[in-house]
Amino acid sequence: MSPAARRARRLVPVLLIVLVWLCLGGILGPFAGRLGEVATNDQAAFLPRSAESTEVIEEQKAFKQRESLPVIVVWTAEDGGTVASRRGEATRALATLTDAPGLAGRASPAVLSSDKEALRGVVPLRPDLGDSLSPTLDRVREAADRVPGTTVRLAGPAATQADLSDAFSGIDGLLLGVALITVLVILLLVYRSVLLPLLIILGAVFALGVACAIVYVLADHGVVRVDGQVQGILSILVIGAATDYALLLTARFREELGAREDRFAAARAALRRSWSTIAASAATVALGLLALLLSDLTNNRALGPVGAVGIVCAVLSTLTFLPAVLALLGRAAFWPAKPKAHRERETANGSGKDTASDSGQDSGQGSGQGSGQGSGPDSRQDSGSGSRQEEGGVGGQGLWPRVAGLVDRAPRRVWAFTLVALLACAAFAPTLSSKGVPLDETFVNDAPSVAAQQTLGQHFPGGSGNPAVIIAEADRYEEVLAAARDTRGVDSAAGVSDSGRPGGKPQEVDGRVRIDATLAGPADGEAAQNTVARLREAVHAVPDADALVGGYTAQRYDTLRTAEHDRTLIVPVVLAIILVILMGLLRSLVMPVLLVATVALSFLATLGVSSLVFTHVFGFTGTDPSVPLYGFVFLVALGVDYNIFLMSRAREETLRFGVRQGVLRALVATGGVITSAGVVLAATFAALGVIPLAFLVQVAFIVAFGVLLDTLAVRSLLVPALVRDAGPRAWWPARFGGSAEREDRTHP
Repeated sequence: MSPAARRARRLVPVLLIVLVWLCLGGILGPFAGRLGEVATNDQAAFLPRSAESTEVIEEQKAFKQRESLPVIVVWTAEDGGTVASRRGEATRALATLTDAPGLAGRASPAVLSSDKEALRGVVPLRPDLGDSLSPTLDRVREAADRVPGTTVRLAGPAATQADLSDAFSGIDGLLLGVALITVLVILLLVYRSVLLPLLIILGAVFALGVACAIVYVLADHGVVRVDGQVQGILSILVIGAATDYALLLTARFREELGAREDRFAAARAALRRSWSTIAASAATVALGLLALLLSDLTNNRALGPVGAVGIVCAVLSTLTFLPAVLALLGRAAFWPAKPKAHRERETANGSGKDTASDSGQDSGQGSGQGSGQGSGPDSRQDSGSGSRQEEGGVGGQGLWPRVAGLVDRAPRRVWAFTLVALLACAAFAPTLSSKGVPLDETFVNDAPSVAAQQTLGQHFPGGSGNPAVIIAEADRYEEVLAAARDTRGVDSAAGVSDSGRPGGKPQEVDGRVRIDATLAGPADGEAAQNTVARLREAVHAVPDADALVGGYTAQRYDTLRTAEHDRTLIVPVVLAIILVILMGLLRSLVMPVLLVATVALSFLATLGVSSLVFTHVFGFTGTDPSVPLYGFVFLVALGVDYNIFLMSRAREETLRFGVRQGVLRALVATGGVITSAGVVLAATFAALGVIPLAFLVQVAFIVAFGVLLDTLAVRSLLVPALVRDAGPRAWWPARFGGSAEREDRTHP
């Protein structure tokens, strides 16, 4: 076969792969901006499946007054005085909404506050309005504005949901744009190359387009539910993971270009030596996310398969599209900082000695030379550094040889100091409250529904317009009603009539009645949740009443209890999954336990620091109950990723040079690329902070800080020092034998 035919034979499959991805990107790319079409921000759709409040929603459907999304209209005088004379006008204004589109029933009459400074009316809206919610609220406000001399505010679940929708509006473009610009700037600074960062980002965008198309179809067919939070996390996860995997592959490709002239051979060798590590890293994240399917919370279960789809698409793009374009471009991909082959560098240095490998050389030799030089994108060592490492280890200039030298000289002091620092931070982890975020902290910026709720609470009982809903047997109505009224924290309770209003003879449907109980405390507060717990205990104690307690506060209470149960169940499952993957990859029992233990400690340290920052910097009094679970799944899975990158390289080097040299060489070789990957991933998750919701700001900080802590402390200092100090025992029961063991015996 002629040389031209051989080149064509290698070129055709590479071009085909690139063409397929270009087609996929062109056809499926627009889906990255269309997930909002199938997303829902109706929080009731994400309740625990087995919760009592969920059962109440189902039973409410049997009543004429079916499940509704109430908006509470609050009038106060413009001059701050009394509004008692405006009560009739307010009632008539709401009455004009009868039969208006979007309403689930008639509005209540206006109620005067005890201080006579505010009026309150409740308008029930359909919970399935979707994009029609904001126009419906505008109609309610327009009607309420007909009361002269008053200021109108809209509070309640409907107003809160509208503010949530506004917070997530434009999430596709805004979040994706911020994340991509952040990654591009970092990659330009790291690689000092123009083309390579664009190629990496293009591969990440292709992966995101395919992932969003798959999720779009699944959500459109009701297989998964997607809300703004899941939508935002998917974008960040795919961009961050695809970039991380790409950094690892391109670093190995750069090494191989230093060992051979043939760019196709270099791409094959880089892929052969990287794919198992990248696949194992992706598996830890994907399977860790799939463990969320064990959750009883629908949004957690949705994030599991959605996130796993994103990770699979990211790894497919990295292992197919990126090697293909690197093979096509070769050294030109790194322009203007093109890596030179060893022959070129030796000639440039004046030695004239030919040390380069030809294109057919075994890739193992390339790895040996590359590991001596350092594979990080910031590596600038000359060819002499490779020979110095062959002779004695990790000599040479630069940050990572110095770090490796420190670990080599004083491993016990390094890991002891790092361990103490992490334990000191972890000591604050128990202070992180996960009992939910009150409404006034849900939004990072000012939200109209928050101000309205505060005004409502100043003049009416905290639970006004947002009652606890009790469904019970009709023949036990009086006993259940009495039990509800006698419950501490309940301001009032009454049966709901055929008109949907409390008071009078209760409506009976299939032998069941509904009772509304107004709580004294704010409906989103901890005091109200405690009242719900007492209320359930009281009505459950009524014989043969089969009473159930639901409503907004009960939903928050059930979500909190379920999240606590999920953490207890899912955390050990994720740890077990990661342990099994690490054991298979590293062929060791001790090393996987060591890696998981260090990452778990890093997570606890991150929670400790987060508790201090949330309280004293951001002013949060607590976190959403799902925040610690999300933080754990992302941090442990992603943190283990960096240890996988390090220790898989360490095992490769240990087979040739022993445990001591293996871990030190791996630290030097992977230092630049892993640090770059950590910075990219931290910055990508930090982009979630552009969405003004406490939940996403908290997740963004925990993951971003935790990734940096893993990268800079756990992977760079703690793990290498522990392995260096433990020696061959760290790899038990694996034995490397031969010259590797002799080398370790001569360097205790």
